[in-house]
Amino acid sequence: MRKLFGTDGVRGTANTHPMTAEMALRIGAAVGRYFRRDASGVHRVVIGKDTRLSGYMLENALTAGLTSTGMNVLLLGPVPTPAVGLMTRSMRADLGVMISASHNPAEDNGIKFFGPDGFKLSDQAELEIEELIENGVSPAQAKNIGRARRVDDARFRYGERIKSSLPRDLRLDGLKVVIDCANGAAHRTAPEVLWELGADVIPIGTSPDGKNINLGCGSTQPRIAAETVVAHGAHVGICLDGDADRVVVIDETGQVADGDQLMALLASTWNRAGLLKGGALVATVMSNLGLERYLAGQGLRLERTAVGDRYVVERMRAGGFNLGGEQSGHIVMTDYATTGDGLMAGLHFLAEMVDSGRKASELAGQFETVPQLLKNVRYADGQAPLEVDRVKSAIAAAEERLTGLGRLLIRKSGTEPLIRVMAECEDDALLTQVVDGIVAEVEAVAG
Repeated sequence: MRKLFGTDGVRGTANTHPMTAEMALRIGAAVGRYFRRDASGVHRVVIGKDTRLSGYMLENALTAGLTSTGMNVLLLGPVPTPAVGLMTRSMRADLGVMISASHNPAEDNGIKFFGPDGFKLSDQAELEIEELIENGVSPAQAKNIGRARRVDDARFRYGERIKSSLPRDLRLDGLKVVIDCANGAAHRTAPEVLWELGADVIPIGTSPDGKNINLGCGSTQPRIAAETVVAHGAHVGICLDGDADRVVVIDETGQVADGDQLMALLASTWNRAGLLKGGALVATVMSNLGLERYLAGQGLRLERTAVGDRYVVERMRAGGFNLGGEQSGHIVMTDYATTGDGLMAGLHFLAEMVDSGRKASELAGQFETVPQLLKNVRYADGQAPLEVDRVKSAIAAAEERLTGLGRLLIRKSGTEPLIRVMAECEDDALLTQVVDGIVAEVEAVAG
C-alpha cells in the first residue's frame, strides 16, 4: 500500500507534512535517483506549477533535490498540468513534475509526476519511489550536480499543441466565449488561445495573487461564470480548474454541463466520424448511469475504472481506446494528449458548435441523468470511519434497500481527508434517505 502517494501524486496542506520544503527536497532526490538509474548521458526533468504561493517554496526544494542527484532541471513556470506531460515528451526529459493541488483551495498543494512517455506514473513506480524516500539516496559527486534553467516559451508551445488538435481551418469568429481560469495555471494561456482562434473572449478568474486560486471560481464553483454568460449574452462559458486539467461547460442559458455530458457528446461525434477507437468510452465508477444507458443506445460501451484520471488512462492504453475521462471534467483524448486537458476539451466543444451550427444548450444535454446525490464527510488524520462496525452496517443496509433500484458508491478521497458517499436512484426520496443515513453514521464516528 502506498503511504505518501494518493489518487494523483502527493498532496496536502502547504507547510505541513507531506507538503513541506524538507519533504519536497527528499521527494526530489528520490525521483531524481529513480529516473537516473542509468548514470550515463544527460538527464533532465521539467517542472511546471500553478499559481499558489507555496509553489515557489516547493519548486525550489524540488529543484535542490533533483539537481543533487545529477538531474538538469527545466523550469516551465505557471503552466497547465497537461503542458507538463506534453513538454516531458517533446523535450526528451526523463521526468515531468507538476506542482499543483488541482481544484483544492490555495492553502493546499501537491506534486504530480509524469514518466518519460508523458503519462502519469504507475502504482508500482510510486511504491518504489516511496521506498527511496524512506531509505534516502546518495547524492551525486560534486562534479555531477545538475543545473537549472528557465524555459520562457512553455505556454506558447502548449498553446500551439492544443490548437493543432483542431482542424487547421477552424475559426471561432462570431462566438462570444466566457473563459473562467480559476485564477490558476491557464490564466494567460486560455484567453490567448481563444483570441487567436477568433473568439470574442470575456475572461474571468485571470488575476492570480497566490491565494485566490479556485476561490469562488473555476470548474468547481461556476456560479459567477454562469452569471457572466447570461449577463453578457455569451454563446458559451468554459470553466477550468486551478491546473486546467478539468473543465465544465456553461450553455447560453447559464446551465452547467459536467464531464459526463461532454464525454457523451465527444463519443457520439467521434463514433459517427469513425474516429472512436474500440467502440467504447472509458470513465470511472462515478459517472452517471444515464451516460451508460446513452452509450448503449448507440451501440457503444462504457468501460468503468477506479476514480482518478490516471486509472482511466491506464485502461485506455491497455484496451486501445482513445477517449475517456471523469464526471468531474477530466477529459482525456490520447490521440492528442497524455492526461486530462480542460482547455483542449473545451475547444473541441466549441468546434462542434461551429461545425453543427447548434447552440451550446443543444449540445451540452446529450442524455437525461439518473438522479445522483454525492455528499462528503471530513475526518481527522488517523481516523478510519469506514472500518467501524456501525458504519459498515449502515452501508450494508443501504445496499440492500437499493438492490434492483440503483447503486451505491462509498470511497475515501485520494486527495483530501474526505469520505465520499454517492448513490444513484430514480426514487428521489429513497436516494436522500440512503445517503443521509450513511453520512450521519460517518459523521458520528468522525466527530
